[in-house]
Amino acid sequence: MYEEPATARLVEAFANTVDVELGTDDLSTPEQLTDWLVGQHLLARPHRADPDDLALALRLRGGLRERLGVPVGDQPAAALLAEADSALRELPLLATVGGAPPANQPAAPSDAGPTEGAEPARGAGLDATDGAGAGPAAPEAAPVGGAGAGLVLVPAPGLPPVRRGLAGVAVAWSELVLAGDAARLKRCAEHECAWVFWDVSKNRSRRWCSMRVCGNRNKARRFAAKRAVAPAPTTRPN
Repeated sequence: MYEEPATARLVEAFANTVDVELGTDDLSTPEQLTDWLVGQHLLARPHRADPDDLALALRLRGGLRERLGVPVGDQPAAALLAEADSALRELPLLATVGGAPPANQPAAPSDAGPTEGAEPARGAGLDATDGAGAGPAAPEAAPVGGAGAGLVLVPAPGLPPVRRGLAGVAVAWSELVLAGDAARLKRCAEHECAWVFWDVSKNRSRRWCSMRVCGNRNKARRFAAKRAVAPAPTTRPN
């Protein structure tokens, strides 16, 4: 069994703030976004999200959910992927050899070089493909290419607190891609469900969040469709 890493749990939780089957959305207001970020230990009060932060979060979530449908054979909407990639550009990350920079460190001027010991980096875009107790749901910093690589991916200094929290999701997604694990995080192939889940199968072949519910529902629908188009049996005359 392939245990779900903290980075995947964070991206999964973010993607599942919308429930297609129930028709609910836990990120309908800036206040709900604030609550979610605080609950994931990505933001501390009294900081609050505003409508622009919410719009950014929804663009990122929409594209991530589209991308997570790819491993089960769904064709993603290019416009939604582009919107999410645009959101990621507003959440820049750093690859640093010295650990996470202070959250209140001012951003470097545009004509200045990178912070000493750090390399500017973009989060992994959504068209990227991978190689094959209380506490934070995922680390705000994640090792680039594995713990032994010597580089750590962190939100860029100078980001406002809410954007820094959202950049934590970008860090988690980028680490999944770089570690080759992004294809295990999938959106259920049953579109009436569309729940995001972690595939623990050895060959990453699982397509439904629940074989007993969504898998059987899909099979029953295909069986009914086949029966509907099958020719009626002919009777032999006496």
